[in-house]
Amino acid sequence: MDSFTRRLGTASARRPWITIAAWIIGAIVVLGLAGTFGGSFADDFVAPGSQSEHAMRLLEERFPEATNGTALAVFAAPEGERLELHRAAVDLAVRRIADVEHVTAVGDLTVAPDGRIGYAEITFDAPPTHLGTHVFTAITEALQPARQVGLTAETGGDAAFINSETPTSGAEAVGILAALIVLVVAFGAIVAALAPIVLALVVVAAGLGVIALLATVMDVSTAAPTTAAMVGLGVGIDYALFIVARYRENRAAGRGNRIALADAMGSAGSAVVFAGGTIVVAMSALTLTGMGFLVSIGLSTALVVLGAVAAALTLLPALLTLLGDRIDRGRLPHRLRLRGRRAPLGGMTPLHGGGTPLGATAALHGGGTPGDGTAATHGWGRMAYAVSRRPWPYLLVATAFLLLLAAPTLAMRTGFPDAGGDSTDTGHRRAYDLLADGFGPGINGPLLLVVDLRAGDTDIPALTRRIAADPGIASVGDPYSSRTGDTVVLRLVPTTAPADAATSRTLDRVRDVVPANASVSGLTAMTTDLSRRLERMLPIFVAGILAASFVLLLLVFRSVVVPLKAVLMNLLSIGAAYGVLVAVFQWGWLQGVIGLSETTVIASPLPTLFFAVLFGLSMDYEVFLLSRIREEYRASGDTVGSVARGITVTGRVITSAALIMTAVFLAFVANPSPFTKMVGLGLATAVFLDATVVRLVLVPALMTLLGKANWWLPGWLARVLPRLDSPVREQFQHDHGGGERELREPHDELLPELSPEACPTR
Repeated sequence: MDSFTRRLGTASARRPWITIAAWIIGAIVVLGLAGTFGGSFADDFVAPGSQSEHAMRLLEERFPEATNGTALAVFAAPEGERLELHRAAVDLAVRRIADVEHVTAVGDLTVAPDGRIGYAEITFDAPPTHLGTHVFTAITEALQPARQVGLTAETGGDAAFINSETPTSGAEAVGILAALIVLVVAFGAIVAALAPIVLALVVVAAGLGVIALLATVMDVSTAAPTTAAMVGLGVGIDYALFIVARYRENRAAGRGNRIALADAMGSAGSAVVFAGGTIVVAMSALTLTGMGFLVSIGLSTALVVLGAVAAALTLLPALLTLLGDRIDRGRLPHRLRLRGRRAPLGGMTPLHGGGTPLGATAALHGGGTPGDGTAATHGWGRMAYAVSRRPWPYLLVATAFLLLLAAPTLAMRTGFPDAGGDSTDTGHRRAYDLLADGFGPGINGPLLLVVDLRAGDTDIPALTRRIAADPGIASVGDPYSSRTGDTVVLRLVPTTAPADAATSRTLDRVRDVVPANASVSGLTAMTTDLSRRLERMLPIFVAGILAASFVLLLLVFRSVVVPLKAVLMNLLSIGAAYGVLVAVFQWGWLQGVIGLSETTVIASPLPTLFFAVLFGLSMDYEVFLLSRIREEYRASGDTVGSVARGITVTGRVITSAALIMTAVFLAFVANPSPFTKMVGLGLATAVFLDATVVRLVLVPALMTLLGKANWWLPGWLARVLPRLDSPVREQFQHDHGGGERELREPHDELLPELSPEACPTR
């Protein structure tokens, strides 16, 4: 892999203008095609194998008209007035709606008992997922006559919710600005800091175009572009950070620009491929759920991450070649004054003018103790040696802190947010509130009872009476039949809101009383089935992700203990993120700070989505840190010192990368959508904790305590496992002249067998 990324980067750097031109042309073509042929985004909430899916398939085969989308044009007069006084304006708006594309009929106005609120049902000629946001934009414009006379007029109902536009806040730019500040401080040079930002913006722009094209061949969730952009910005900046930092480090060590770039592409470039590959695999694994909502998010994010990897391996070396020595332009005066005792990231001061960075040399040759003026005098060096001297207190305190954050997870309630959980700035949320006020909350989530008369005779009137007798059902609509008369549909309106737990219990009772040839569907039933399927699949999915992480790290580090520790650390950091989400969104802690108007359940897809994303992101930091620690151990054989020295060398890079991702993710918390807020806050929390408390405190403390046992591998397993190069192997050999003799596997000679003597606490 090292030689592949080196050759690819060198080829791009040899023809920089051709490489850049290819990227520009490619991005223009993709965005042009997306603007011309790109599809609309819509959420597919079908749970494969569920009763709701069976009902929808039956309707598609025998009664396709019943699968067509419906929406509600909602009108409300000012307080103290009756809607009938403005009937002319309402009728005009209804006639204009009837002329909108895909609208086949608009029903009569139904007025609430108070006379102030009413709605007209809109029927379309296609299922909700095939309509697109432009249809509802046209309906919103058609409602203008009602608004002009002082009425409130909004569009609600299932189809409006499914096709609602994803809101934006503009705060995403703040995240990019924060990332730029972190990069400027880390690199100490403005030009070096701008390169990763430019790269990430190109990747996200082109990636969003690809996602729009993906929407032409499959249903793509409305949450997919936001999630993909969020992850794409984070990894795009981080991957460029790793390569630029290594490139500048090589230049500071006295190498020429061409060799410095080739070496950076061979070492950091292979780490980028590994990190990006794990995210792509993890996100693609969401296809195993079979749920369109998660499948589209997984594929969209995987495509953007692939773009980030490709850009880091081709576009970035071309940019760095053209910049040349100008990469260090725009140096901060303060950083220049610090030069010589604490140089910027990727620009370490050479030792005695030689070719090895000060921190790396001091660490590798046994130096770096506090007070010797080398690596340990740096902030991360001092912390690394503090952890290595007293591992038990750090281990216990950090573990207790993460367990405390994770404790609220035990009270997590998952569900599928409805329109009532969206921002009040959206039209479909305002329509939801008006309908609930006038007709009760259940009107926002009707159930659809589908009866297959071919499978058996059913007394429809008697069935209607049985269902209407349920205390959770407010009304049962008149039955309507297919043209052949073999399928009957009844519309059931619950007494409670769609996301209310009581509605799920009502659904269960209805399913218990209907005959075997009847199925319950509708958006509320579909999302309930989806949530329950996700709950059942989550343990299996999590186990699969953890098993994949164990095997991957086992292959890379040839140790049983290291991957086992990584699995436990992943559980701790993700559990802490879940706990924070429960405390904020369910319990309402600090909800005003993030702009949340009311508490809500945790969106049921999030636990699964988080595990997929965070698996890839955490592997990034895990491999970067442990590769350094292992190389230090191979060079010195010092199990305790290698951990501390590995932290000294990598601490600032890991912290900078984590701060960048945290800033990017936190910016999305300002988005009006509660789902986007959850994703942003959850990912920011998990990444920050994983890169700080876990990687820089828990991991070194535990590895210090385990000593040589960290690298234990049974002899029989060592013989059958393939040997893989670590992402920093080539760079280590180049820096320190190490050949295969210095880089042999630790267990080959040092750890023939695991014994109590091999587990020193120091």
